[in-house]
Amino acid sequence: MRRFGTQGPVNPQEHYVVSRTEEIADYIKRVEEGKYVVLFAPRQTGKTTFFQAALETLTVGTMPNAAATQVKSAPKFDLLPIQLNFDIYKNLDLSAFYAHLSEQIREEIEAVFQKRGIVPSANLHQFLENTTLTNHLSMLSFFKRLSSFLDSEYAGQQFVLVIDQFDGIPQAALSDFLHTLRHIYIAGKPRCPHSVGIVGVKSIAQLNYDRSISPFNIQDEFHLPNFTLEQVQELLGQYTDEVGQSFEPEVIASIHKQTAGQPVLVNRLAQILTEELDIPTTEPITITHFSTAHAQLLEEDNVNLTHLTTNIRKDPRFESILMRIMAREDGVDFNLRSDVISELATYGVIARGDDGMCEIINPIYLYCILQAFKAVVNGLEEDYLSEGNSEGFLDYLTPAGHIDMESLLDNFHDFIARVGFRILQVPDTPQESVGRHLLLAYIDQFVKIIGGFMHIEVQTGRGRMDIIITHNQRKYIVETKIWRGDNRYQAGKKQLAVYLNTEGVTEGYYIVFDHRENPEPRVETETIKGLTIRSYVIPVMQEMPLVL
Repeated sequence: MRRFGTQGPVNPQEHYVVSRTEEIADYIKRVEEGKYVVLFAPRQTGKTTFFQAALETLTVGTMPNAAATQVKSAPKFDLLPIQLNFDIYKNLDLSAFYAHLSEQIREEIEAVFQKRGIVPSANLHQFLENTTLTNHLSMLSFFKRLSSFLDSEYAGQQFVLVIDQFDGIPQAALSDFLHTLRHIYIAGKPRCPHSVGIVGVKSIAQLNYDRSISPFNIQDEFHLPNFTLEQVQELLGQYTDEVGQSFEPEVIASIHKQTAGQPVLVNRLAQILTEELDIPTTEPITITHFSTAHAQLLEEDNVNLTHLTTNIRKDPRFESILMRIMAREDGVDFNLRSDVISELATYGVIARGDDGMCEIINPIYLYCILQAFKAVVNGLEEDYLSEGNSEGFLDYLTPAGHIDMESLLDNFHDFIARVGFRILQVPDTPQESVGRHLLLAYIDQFVKIIGGFMHIEVQTGRGRMDIIITHNQRKYIVETKIWRGDNRYQAGKKQLAVYLNTEGVTEGYYIVFDHRENPEPRVETETIKGLTIRSYVIPVMQEMPLVL
């Protein structure tokens, strides 16, 4: 039986795989047109899997998961496609790099002939065996001679080259290698290679460390998006077709919302749900199961999330910009000419929103970012509860076992007032974010004590953050913002009402942290479009009082 894959490239023989039919067709069209294509995207976004599937289509003429999708493509034997991988070349000297490159090219060409059931001619075999590249000039000569063989013996087949993990190219080889490809391209058609694909994490500009004009300015940029909701449905549907166990529609929607379609996270949640929670396959996978899987994912030390937190700690400027993205509705310009923005985008932490502003990729990443920058101990934990509290956080459960959210948040409001200026002493926390950090820590401790779940919903990363608590078959929604004027405060209530309606919840909670020198604290309950919204404007101390 196939499974959901999270370790390296996936293949349709062992894993459930999104077909990417439209994206593959787009790429193949560019190949046929002779484009030199670049794709730079963060690690674990499906780049290698995509290009393996695309080249398999070019090699044998059938989509690699055609058995599952019944999608076929006409044979493309007018093209000879190979895929190279530079991941282990970084520390080689030039001679070793080019020597191994010639071996890899020979092996890959022979593998394509073998897949097609064709025996290479004696002349081509001898040419490949006797060629050892030594530098970029010998590579240029090799491509010219290979083109002659393909013209004379294989009806003019066009050579197609895809280079994966291009970031691994030795720095000493980079400029001449790219200049050679550029020289081939601008010489015009016919050319060899007819099409080149360069795939990596860092862009050409980032690899070109001397910041000179790019030697590869003829590139055609290719974008590989995250999975759409329909593609997540397709992926999970393959499991249902094979096993018979269905996913409730709300589960599929939640997987897509929480991951924003990030391939590894989608597959990891599906993996937990189908392999690790011991749900009988005779039962559907429900939203309660999803909450358990989601909580497990947020707490585990998987490679994707570890890379995320490691990368955002590399530069102290990252914390400042990420907190600003989360705090300000007016946003931060997605300017890739800024080293900070460019690096965060390279790591897959932020992306360009529809309005050209920075957005954090998905709610799971946002939660992990907040956890990464949260003080291990904020020093105020002993003040969470008032002196009159008798049962700890359990006081905020009703006799029926449900959460008394109004009392829980009233206490948080009072807690901020009780601690006063000590809020400024919370370690390693930007002042504009301290209110939200404390609210998350407060709710997180409460939820763990009562056995509930907490996660952040999709309205994130641009001033608005929605905290979702699920407990005892009920959902509670808390929206948080920073004070940006009364108009935005009132508009936020209406936004929350719309969101509550879509979630089928009749009550919501709205917390706005006021950092002004002369704040206006408020606590009010209103009915908006038949929904109950309790709002808090909570002053956040700006400076320690003067000691006389």
